[in-house]
Amino acid sequence: MSDSGFSKLARVWRDETSGWHGRLLLAQMLAAPLPVYVGSRVRAALLRGAGFRIGAGTVFWGMPTLTGTGDIYSRLSIGRECWVNLGMLINLGAEVSLGDRVAVGHEVMILTESHAIGPQHRRAGPVGATPVRVGAGAWLGARCLILPGVTVGEGAVVAAGAVVAKDVPPNTLVGGVPARELRPLDIESAEVKA
Repeated sequence: MSDSGFSKLARVWRDETSGWHGRLLLAQMLAAPLPVYVGSRVRAALLRGAGFRIGAGTVFWGMPTLTGTGDIYSRLSIGRECWVNLGMLINLGAEVSLGDRVAVGHEVMILTESHAIGPQHRRAGPVGATPVRVGAGAWLGARCLILPGVTVGEGAVVAAGAVVAKDVPPNTLVGGVPARELRPLDIESAEVKA
């Protein structure tokens, strides 16, 4: 193979493997034999060992899917005493931050990247990335989708299946597609205001 052939092969290899993250792959392989709901603290320790910022007491009931290119390790911060359920997907094109004591339901998706609307011949235009933040004590219900640039306030609840496209105020229940404010939540107790 000529030098130009090797150069092309090297360029293709580099472009096609930019989403490979060796430390994350190792953590995933080591966690793979663990049954669902077993080894929740082990998964957290493996992700911490891979280089992600994971607070003490945080548990993962299943290994999350973490995607992105470049240094994804510096873009994820999960606080203390969080509960992360099965099937979570986090796109790490920009920073994602979960505060302390955040609860994450089954199959929650957090996206930081999206396409601009392009011209007619290809509507999915250039990709942009904006951070997502989830405040302390918030609860993300099963299969909700948090879109790029959203901040979920402290103590907020996102109902199952909601699609969150704009910021959620603290101590507020939101739900629906697109998500809208349903009611304020009482700060002092677990009761919901009527």
